[in-house]
Amino acid sequence: MQHDFTILPLTTLAHFQQCVEIQGAVWGYDDADIVPRRMFLLARKIGGQVFGASPVGSDTLAGFAMALPAFRDGQLYLHSHMLAVLPEYRNAGLGRRLKLAQRDDALARGIERMEWTYDPLEIKNSYLNITKLGAISRRYEPNFYGASSSPLQGGLPTDRLYAEWWLRSPRVEAALRGESLPIEVVEKTLVPHSIAAWKSSPDHREDAFALQSANRIQLETAFHNGLAVIGYERDADGNGSFLLGKSNPSTGPHLR
Repeated sequence: MQHDFTILPLTTLAHFQQCVEIQGAVWGYDDADIVPRRMFLLARKIGGQVFGASPVGSDTLAGFAMALPAFRDGQLYLHSHMLAVLPEYRNAGLGRRLKLAQRDDALARGIERMEWTYDPLEIKNSYLNITKLGAISRRYEPNFYGASSSPLQGGLPTDRLYAEWWLRSPRVEAALRGESLPIEVVEKTLVPHSIAAWKSSPDHREDAFALQSANRIQLETAFHNGLAVIGYERDADGNGSFLLGKSNPSTGPHLR
């Protein structure tokens, strides 16, 4: 069934409770890892963001995005902590629309930078962040969250890349128009499409861990040498590749 969706700021405890329930449906967290509804209320009260997506005419959420105010390198920015879309509403572009609502709100408040973390083994999410939204990555955090109760993590360390979204950069503006700026690729980091099956199968858990470890070393080394993730591509077989090169003024300020 096709739906039209409304993207709206969330303000009520009833909506925040739905955000709690969506976490369980999307990630399968146990209670210790679930962000409680009072945290969503706090995010809204202290200058963060809570946006939801719902089918037109319905008060039931299909997904949400939540961000917190943050400060680093002498600048205020927003850290987008969670974005989730229920399985039955995926592939409708809701993740991108929620991010664009966050961007519009941030720019209206004079905030020109957002960040979030993402799993470098998730191909579709990496493609959204780097290619469709125009973010870059130049920081890697091994086991960012510690042990996770989510089955989607496959028992692996919670390694994360930081996405930097420089909201007014030429790179981002081009990506949002569906265009791309020329980039000079120095090296690539491969993520085979089989990684999802490896993570979900105990018999292939060691394969997944070996890939994660090898990619961690390659990406950390590349970042140490001044490279950044400036592109992401997927091939006809569903494999993903991080494209690494020198960051430049089109990507955003040269901050680490």
